[in-house]
Amino acid sequence: MRLHIPRVATALALATTLLAASACGGDSGGPGGSSDDAGGKVTLRFTWWGSDTRTKLTQQVIDAYQKDHPNVTIKGEFGEWSGYWDKLATTVAANDAPDVIQMDEKYLREYADRGALLDLKKAQGLDTGKFEPDTLSAGEFDGGLYGLNAGINSFAVIANPAVFKAAGVAMPDDTTWTWDDYSRISAELSSKLNGKAWGTGTLGQNEAGLNLWARQNGESLWTKDGKLGVTQDKATDFFKYILKLRDAKALPSAEAVSQDLNAALDQSMMATGKLAMSFTWSNQLLAFSKASGQNLKLLRIPSPDGKAADNGSYYKGSMFWSISSRSKHQKEASEFVNYLANSAAAGNVLLAERGVPPNTEIRAAVAPKLQPADATSAKFIQDIGKELGDPSPAPPVGGGQAEKIVQRYTTDVLFGRQAPDKAAKAMLDEISGGLK
Repeated sequence: MRLHIPRVATALALATTLLAASACGGDSGGPGGSSDDAGGKVTLRFTWWGSDTRTKLTQQVIDAYQKDHPNVTIKGEFGEWSGYWDKLATTVAANDAPDVIQMDEKYLREYADRGALLDLKKAQGLDTGKFEPDTLSAGEFDGGLYGLNAGINSFAVIANPAVFKAAGVAMPDDTTWTWDDYSRISAELSSKLNGKAWGTGTLGQNEAGLNLWARQNGESLWTKDGKLGVTQDKATDFFKYILKLRDAKALPSAEAVSQDLNAALDQSMMATGKLAMSFTWSNQLLAFSKASGQNLKLLRIPSPDGKAADNGSYYKGSMFWSISSRSKHQKEASEFVNYLANSAAAGNVLLAERGVPPNTEIRAAVAPKLQPADATSAKFIQDIGKELGDPSPAPPVGGGQAEKIVQRYTTDVLFGRQAPDKAAKAMLDEISGGLK
């Protein structure tokens, strides 16, 4: 995931001014919807990021919806993650946002706080009655619902049983393992694989690892009021554990880890069979399994005490459906989002492509149709349900930069350029300094 933050921040800052100014125009709306709506015809713009497969499936859903709603035309706007956010920020700043927006947790609060997103609690025709409270609350803050969960996932360990077998190491019991167990098993794997592969990737490959570490220790990466919630002591311990893995030779070299952080998924060490374990979001199991050609497995995150309920995990929205606050056709946009989230027709096409469906009835209906890896993800999500804590607060404005900052200081620690305590302080200062 790549993003040039300064451009997004600048564009969103401009969007604040434009949105405030255009609000004086009453309910006339901005150009997010079609101006050609004579005779009851409505055109909605719908934007998303993702693979060719996602685009193909999403277009099938659009076609089906248009067939049943001949007065609605939906224009798809899609692209790769790398350019998606710059484009979205630019259109919002120009008061030309799409009506329906595929949104990520990293930027949900950022757009909502600037008035760019509709509070979905006020949306007409949107039913959330079949959503579990935890999956619904992932898009809630400050009393509003600004993103409707489009798919459930959870941070997890991804494991390659074939690499375990090659090393002659038994798969662990993930319901009882601790971080000490994780280090020991990873080191044993590396030793027995003798340079052909390694036990694990780094925990610091994104901010989710730091967040889970904080949650296990009574903290959180973000607080509900939009502040940084990790103390220097806990961040120092996080880096000390990463060094523990390095010193036990459980990790590849610092050079290899650094390269892996910037590799495409299909070129990553996990996808190419160079790692027995790594860390990822559960909805990425299918992509990693396809890239590796192996039947990979999801394991729970280790805990300090060997109790799965203490590992800090929670249901996260893999992505969200949001609606532009400036859409001329908010009712029609809400009805389309309702179709995406709650219709069996859409569910049977999308299946778990965006994550396990949060609507419990749709989830049950599509379960028999899932590909093996997606079925594995769905079962994992179901199995861990009773062990989870409350959802983690959405990142504050400026919080989207945290991933790259965590990665950078992780590599500094692995290369020995900074001691854990110094790196922890500098990292938290940099993250905090970028918050708005």
